[in-house]
Amino acid sequence: MTSETEQVSTPGAASPRITSSDYLWITIGACALVFLGAFESLAVTTVMPTVSADLGGERLYALAFAGPLATGVIGMVIAGNWADRRGPVAPLYTAVALFIVGLLIAGLAPNMEVLVAGRFAQGLGSGGLMVALYVVVARVYPQELHPAIFAGFAAAWVIPSLIGPTVAGAVTELWSWHWVFLGVVILVLVALLMVIPALRGLANDGDATTPWAFGRLGWSVLAAVAVLGLNLVGDIPGVGPVLALLAIVVALIAVRPLVPRGTFRARRGLPSVILVRGVTAAAFFGAQVYLPYLLTDRYELSPTLAGLALTGGALAWSAAATIQGRMGARLSSVTAVQVGTVLVLVGIVLTVATAGFGWGAVMAAAAWVVAGAGMGLMSPRTSALTLALSPAEDQGFNSGAMTVADSFGSALALAVTGTLFTALAAADPFLGVFALAAVVALAAAVLAPRVRVAASGFEETRGRD
Repeated sequence: MTSETEQVSTPGAASPRITSSDYLWITIGACALVFLGAFESLAVTTVMPTVSADLGGERLYALAFAGPLATGVIGMVIAGNWADRRGPVAPLYTAVALFIVGLLIAGLAPNMEVLVAGRFAQGLGSGGLMVALYVVVARVYPQELHPAIFAGFAAAWVIPSLIGPTVAGAVTELWSWHWVFLGVVILVLVALLMVIPALRGLANDGDATTPWAFGRLGWSVLAAVAVLGLNLVGDIPGVGPVLALLAIVVALIAVRPLVPRGTFRARRGLPSVILVRGVTAAAFFGAQVYLPYLLTDRYELSPTLAGLALTGGALAWSAAATIQGRMGARLSSVTAVQVGTVLVLVGIVLTVATAGFGWGAVMAAAAWVVAGAGMGLMSPRTSALTLALSPAEDQGFNSGAMTVADSFGSALALAVTGTLFTALAAADPFLGVFALAAVVALAAAVLAPRVRVAASGFEETRGRD
């Protein structure tokens, strides 16, 4: 292993591609599964106002979004532990089944309570699905192809932001919001069929001596409950802020056993990779939710025009992910992470300036292009570093930790910024939310150099600090 934790190809050997015959169908199927999960998330964002009005569920509106992120953490922990014991096949099939069950429950829901329950099942399946796919990547693709396949995953997450809202709106207008859920079921099954051939021989590709981590599962449930509680208690008169702070503390304590030892102390190497991933996601998504709101409220843009700001960021994310994937080992993962976090910081700082100084809407859109490019550089390379720094028996745990960092960081940031936005309603809530996101992004940029490690083998990083 090199100092950048990247495998060097043998001179003169033919360079494989993720679209070569050996990997074509698994690449298409895996990216399709990621795409459908992302599409569903964005589609629900578009149709939820209609769903809420139809089912009379305004009081559960926020929970319909926070719930899948919270239960996703549980799915990630289970799938990671299961993959370490038995390989990724059974966790993958189970996760897909849960995702489909959630789609069916939500699509057929007669009331908002049932729909939220379906969303919980979707999150559980989606979280497990991503972890299982990361382990499949580790087992099926050679290491030099990891940046390219993770660039494919990143693109699969980004493309739905370009078409998801339009398609979901058209489906709702032509038929019903129910088909935004039900129509995805068949597509998920087709994508799974593309993946199945590559899974042969991986059914028991794990270490059966790895113990079941019931303790981590319990902590994941506690973390999920704390994040959900944070979404529900912040507005309680008098005691709301105190309960919210308590929920944050409980959530941080509960998530510690779910990430590598040393993560909260920013230990150099894998722990810092996981920490930087989570902190950057918290900054980016904590700000992104309020960007269209700023444009529609302050600049009186239509939702379609406001959405173009996110489309620009999505295009930049996809372009940057594609470029880093093509560069491969010519761009070190450490450099990509450092540059990416700085770009996210710059983009959010420009958004703060737009809110604070009344700069035009075009500047806000341009700022999000910069931030999106940073995510496109950072995200695939933190995925590649996680696998490169993980021994085979820990790939499930560490892949789970990475996705836990994504979901937990985003969910916690959304809960905190939501509470802050409400508290600053009489002042300038947009400036407050974006400023908080900028502080978080600064922390990610400062921590980014610590992802570099010496070529001294794998550290023991599993478990609590």
